Amino acid sequence: MSKSNASAFHWLAIETSTDSMSLAVTRGDQTWSHTGAGAAQSSPQALPQIQALMEQAGLQFSELNAVVFGRGPGAFTGLRTACSLAQGLAFGAGVSVLPLDTLLAVAEEARAVLQASSVRVLVVLDARMDQVYSAAYEYADGAWHEVQAPLVQSPQDVAPPSAWGAESVAAGNAWDVYAGRWSNHVPAQRLSVGPTAAALTRLAIGAWQQGQAVPPEQALPLYIRDKVAQTTQERMQAKQGLA
Repeated sequence: MSKSNASAFHWLAIETSTDSMSLAVTRGDQTWSHTGAGAAQSSPQALPQIQALMEQAGLQFSELNAVVFGRGPGAFTGLRTACSLAQGLAFGAGVSVLPLDTLLAVAEEARAVLQASSVRVLVVLDARMDQVYSAAYEYADGAWHEVQAPLVQSPQDVAPPSAWGAESVAAGNAWDVYAGRWSNHVPAQRLSVGPTAAALTRLAIGAWQQGQAVPPEQALPLYIRDKVAQTTQERMQAKQGLA
């Protein structure tokens, strides 16, 4: 198999950084996918569903170029689930792991929905605890470019890069969660999309060619917030609109 031929790539992708579990297996130009409940429910469901997708694709794990996973930012439990699954399956099959940014997967999903050949996407995902994850990406000449690195912030502070002006779209899952709190800087066109495993497979070839694949033991989630829980007082303040 020539790894320079895009149609010859085989991927297993795992995305569990949100409330949804998204899985995909790609064999050349064909993709088989599954979506189910995420969070704590993803762990017992993931392996049987992965096995079913691999059987549908007619692939053995050893035939994969790599196991791809959404490394974050996102829900801590979900990120650890995806990472551990990717590590275990890749180690057993003797293949590499390809960790990809969750927010970039949202941007790619938005590009696919828009069927755009060029686009600027402000990505916003609910980070709980009255915060969101955000990043900005531009797609041009067949490739994605990170314009604003992932960060965690309050919804009212979200804004696209100043140089973008009005020429951008927003994508994510936080629009209704924090309705009424978005600034006028957030693009008016807002797509309700999340990260998907299929988006990860579309991103995988470029990442592979850039040498981003790593041995299973070196694959790690991306955490951009160390604090994972609020105190009782903080939760009370948030409910009262004081946080």
